[in-house]
Amino acid sequence: MAHPGPPIRRRSDERGASLSAFVATVVVALLLMGGLVIDGGRRSSADRECQQVATEAARAATDAGAVARAAGVTPDPADLKRVAQSVVATHPGLTASVVVTGGTIQVSTRRVVPTTFLSLIGVNQLEAGGQASVALLGTP
Repeated sequence: MAHPGPPIRRRSDERGASLSAFVATVVVALLLMGGLVIDGGRRSSADRECQQVATEAARAATDAGAVARAAGVTPDPADLKRVAQSVVATHPGLTASVVVTGGTIQVSTRRVVPTTFLSLIGVNQLEAGGQASVALLGTP
């Protein structure tokens, strides 16, 4: 007994359609994984830079405070803040928040990292940041 022609063709068409759906799903998944690797790597790199700059700025402000104290002068918090901000200013694209309270200097840095692959799913940017906190020794 012979099988009618149309049902066999329909099964062939269904296999092609399901294969196309599978391939489309795999391609989207690979793009997302690539996006996580590439864009995530960029964010990780920006996090490291933000942390390094925050540490550098806090250390520079601490050094300025130590120099002032060695000269017998109480460090001016506004001067310490300016020193830290001047270090951050040498790194384009970074923004910083510097807080000087008592003998503690806190520096927080931030950068917005544009995405390449993740923008395909609506994530256009990622935020990176770093923080450092140092204390001036011998400060009341």
